[in-house]
Amino acid sequence: MDIYVGNLAFQFSESDLTELFQEFGEIKSVKLISDKVTGKSKGFGFVTMDDDTAAQAAIDKLNGSPIGGRNIVVNQARPKTENAGGGGYSGGNRGGGNRYGGGSGGGRNHGGGGYGNRDRGGNDQRGGREEQY
Repeated sequence: MDIYVGNLAFQFSESDLTELFQEFGEIKSVKLISDKVTGKSKGFGFVTMDDDTAAQAAIDKLNGSPIGGRNIVVNQARPKTENAGGGGYSGGNRGGGNRYGGGSGGGRNHGGGGYGNRDRGGNDQRGGREEQY
């Protein structure tokens, strides 16, 4: 079973994670997730155990327990979905989202406040001539 372990202190290492889970049974693998650029821990990781009963015992015992000054989150890992993840030039799937590529940081600049080409006096200056209504 794959186990998600979150809210870890950033100083937590893979060997710390191994030590934490080894009392529950044999560990197949341990992976602490780190930032690709800085190499620093992102505060979560995964532990794989072949024995589902031992894995469930670890989840039941460790979830919510205080480790390194934080209450860690431990549960069965969910498979990564295809649309998970964001990124990209326009901020990925971060809300906003207007039809011009909105979201944070992307899209076209349509500027202006929506008042057409009016000047401060209220006269419409389209094409350089005043129109009558």
